[in-house]
Amino acid sequence: HEYVLFQQENDSSSMRGISGFDPAPDVQDLYKAMKGFGKLTPPDAGHTLAYSTSCVAMLPSPGTDEQAIIDVLTKKSNMQRQQIATSFKQQFGKDLVSSLKSELSGKFERLIAALMYPPSKYDAKELHDAVKGLGTSEDVIIEILASRTKVQLQDIIKVYKEEYDSDLEDDIKSDTSGYFERILVCLLQGERDNASLNVDSALALQDAQTLYAAGEKIRGTDEIQFITILCTRSATHLMRVFDEYQKLANKSIEDSIQSETNGSLEDAMLTIVKCTRNVHSYFAERLYHALKGAGTCDGTLIRIIVSRSEIDLNSIKAKFQKIAGKSLLSMIVDDTSGDYKAALLNLCGQDA
Repeated sequence: HEYVLFQQENDSSSMRGISGFDPAPDVQDLYKAMKGFGKLTPPDAGHTLAYSTSCVAMLPSPGTDEQAIIDVLTKKSNMQRQQIATSFKQQFGKDLVSSLKSELSGKFERLIAALMYPPSKYDAKELHDAVKGLGTSEDVIIEILASRTKVQLQDIIKVYKEEYDSDLEDDIKSDTSGYFERILVCLLQGERDNASLNVDSALALQDAQTLYAAGEKIRGTDEIQFITILCTRSATHLMRVFDEYQKLANKSIEDSIQSETNGSLEDAMLTIVKCTRNVHSYFAERLYHALKGAGTCDGTLIRIIVSRSEIDLNSIKAKFQKIAGKSLLSMIVDDTSGDYKAALLNLCGQDA
């Protein structure tokens, strides 16, 4: 079996930034690329010297240079982008993200803005939009909570509180109900990340028997048993549980979940199983469904490529090829256009 839940391989990122990084040239390139800075007034007196020595020699050309923005921001690591943003504000007294948003529009703006958030802040924003936007985006909440590590979830909870002066768990509870609410709250605790290569075979068999009794063996389903086991056991343990369940029920855990549950609860349970079996395959499947058919689900496309580009996007690309029969890059080329396409392709890196 491939135990790849939460595995963050050093050689599987599609983008690693550059060595010997100095933000100064990038700050100048971004300044020159943005048309709105043709009317930029000097910052306060404390910044006048920095302004006069760095700005006068590089008056921006008319019109936004999107390619320059792409070249700077899609070839740096997130940490390097944060350094660029800090240096930009120090030099010009302007927030880089706000400046970029005023220059750009549409899907390209959304992608560039996503790149500028630190990872936990980006996940917190996506969750806030999902629970506080028009209608609840259950699939976004499920995706993030089921695929992040315990440390990542703890960071997200902390940042969410700082950014929105609200408790993420409370917001999820107020926006969902029933067993779906329970499974999300359980996932938020991050207990599945307590990985151990030593599996208690007796407990795995007992869990499989509990799941069988809760679902296939009796009329109706004891959802709490499913939620408890799926949300509190490690990935390695669950893989053994799934094997034992297959022997007992003569069908996969996925088949049982599909026949015994429905709606958002079913989606959440299946996502946990998919992430347990292979998180790369899960994201590849999400990307494939975002790109195939009429229209592109740009929110999913942007979120996965941005959030996984420095973790495991190359592994996801390999799984995507198997699922789709074509490369992720080729489908992006077919389904997107312009600066948005160029930026996505840079983040994805070259096909192997």
